[in-house]
Amino acid sequence: MNTHVSPRRGKELLRADRAFRTGGGLARLMALAPARFFHRQLDRIDAGLAYGALEGHLPDGSVRILGGRGKGPTAIVHLKSWAALVRLVLSGSVGWYRAWEAGEWSSPDPVALFDLFMRNGETLGNAGRPRGPLHWLNRASHFLNRNNRAGSRRNIHAHYDLGNDFYSLWLDARMNYSSALFGDAGQTLEEAQISKLDAILDRLDLRSGGRLLEIGCGWGALAERAVERHDVIYTGITLSPSQAEIADRRLHAVDLSGRSRIELCDYRDAQGPYDAIASVEMVEAVGQAYWPVYLDTIARLLRPGGRAAIQYILISDALFERYAASTDFIQAYIFPGGCLISESRFRALAEERGLAWRDVRHFGLGYAETLRQWRERFDAAVSEGHLPAGFDDRFVRLWRYYLQYCEGGFRGGGIDVAQVTLEKTG
Repeated sequence: MNTHVSPRRGKELLRADRAFRTGGGLARLMALAPARFFHRQLDRIDAGLAYGALEGHLPDGSVRILGGRGKGPTAIVHLKSWAALVRLVLSGSVGWYRAWEAGEWSSPDPVALFDLFMRNGETLGNAGRPRGPLHWLNRASHFLNRNNRAGSRRNIHAHYDLGNDFYSLWLDARMNYSSALFGDAGQTLEEAQISKLDAILDRLDLRSGGRLLEIGCGWGALAERAVERHDVIYTGITLSPSQAEIADRRLHAVDLSGRSRIELCDYRDAQGPYDAIASVEMVEAVGQAYWPVYLDTIARLLRPGGRAAIQYILISDALFERYAASTDFIQAYIFPGGCLISESRFRALAEERGLAWRDVRHFGLGYAETLRQWRERFDAAVSEGHLPAGFDDRFVRLWRYYLQYCEGGFRGGGIDVAQVTLEKTG
């Protein structure tokens, strides 16, 4: 791969550096402080590790074992500069990524490290959360990515329009970009993704001739499966032209009646009514401020007695307040404007709108396995030289870090994925 080619693709995500690189010089300056200053910071992390252990190889030549009091992963970190700890204190997970990209720390297994941090999220408290002026700069940058109509289109384009040729390299054949539902150890990723699609459709009580809306149709995996399994009139909406192109082609290959369609449409502008609604991992792109609007839309579009099946990524209520008050690596570099769900808050908003909360199923470890297999496929595509032109080495490192970061989060249990049925009772 030519490392001198400027990143023509993925530049919208890498552009986050302009907003989040602040503090690098300060971190390097503060790294000149005496080592005992940094060992006190490590003492705080040690006190917060109730599960698992951290083996730290430190810039002063010492090795420290932190934690080790309860069952959990053992992570190894080679801290090459104290600046990495400064960045962690100043900018949380954003700073920790910046330190990794700068070569200030490394690990033979970053997944174990991210698992450890998430597993101890409550007891670590603010040890990994940004504070001080950089916290407010990060929040201001995140605010600029809020999901009003213009912001939603911009944010979706930054992530999903990286290119169909890019995503097809490492997703399953149907291009599901959401957690699979694994039933047994021998199931392939393709089989587990079909199980996920079927689980969503089985929640909807679909009848012949019924109208089904999918909010956030992706590349058409659920559209194709719905029309294959049921005699329904399907409508899928997305803001991504790249996704719509493939989804439309796949839908028309199976929709012999010609009644179904794909639309480039903001969910707020959709018109009903519908007998059923599906939405698979789209609500994380809505943002907390727009949860009421999203649920108002579902309630408005559903017929009385109709059902919506939602697959969503949540963060535990114990962590949500600190998470929502800061800006993390995913929001800064991967999903601009994104926000994980607080299940209790989201459920209360749904029920206020006459949407009964039914049959929740959590399967977070299935997402960890999905991410592991995506990373294996991505790494294979890179090593075999199949990555499309225009992506530089820095983007490859960013994407690998993202997949590892998320896998560790699901293994640690502080984030989870779930399906729920919402039934319109009014």
